[in-house]
Amino acid sequence: MVELFTSEGCSSCPPADVLIAKIDREYKNRPVYILAYHVDYWNRLGWKDKFSDARYSARQRQYANWLSLNSVYTPQIVVNGAREFIGSEERTLRSAIQHALANKATHSLQISIAKQTGNNLTLNYTTDLKASDYELVVATINPNSVSKIGNGENKGKTLSHVQIVSDYKKFSLNGKTSGHINLTAKGSATKPLNPIEIIAFLQNSKTGKIIAAARATDKLKK
Repeated sequence: MVELFTSEGCSSCPPADVLIAKIDREYKNRPVYILAYHVDYWNRLGWKDKFSDARYSARQRQYANWLSLNSVYTPQIVVNGAREFIGSEERTLRSAIQHALANKATHSLQISIAKQTGNNLTLNYTTDLKASDYELVVATINPNSVSKIGNGENKGKTLSHVQIVSDYKKFSLNGKTSGHINLTAKGSATKPLNPIEIIAFLQNSKTGKIIAAARATDKLKK
């Protein structure tokens, strides 16, 4: 699991956005899951990132607590909830991905779309994990978008983004290894539902460590 914390208002972020787009293309058929959270604390510099959300900034601060960091910054990448580094460091990211792929996952997770009524979804999940200190986190993803920046540090630039988190929710499984969850899907800022992807993962609520992830392969209805 590769989580990028980025912002359209940060001049250091575009190289990280380009890097994860490259990684996304190269690992399209591998179990490498990318989530790009657009934080909101750069909005004060004159450009409001339309993909930003205060909850994503809060998630980054939670990682700072889990990883014993003194502050947050962008661009930042967190791999499997256990290792963080500057988001534009390609060699470090590739090394972290290869290390993760070389270590067989200790638990499994599968998700699928059971029902869709408009933007309301019911997802089925199955896992072999029974521990109570892990949560199921489900993110809805806008696969790609382009923005022309009108102000702030990136004024005049056209920025491309991939794997943009449009929403995420946490669910307590209470030791259940299968069941269903309900959520309302959000698409991109300009397209409410289509295109969209769903990525889910199991994360320790005390340490932040991620031990399993999955992508729903079902196609959402428009």
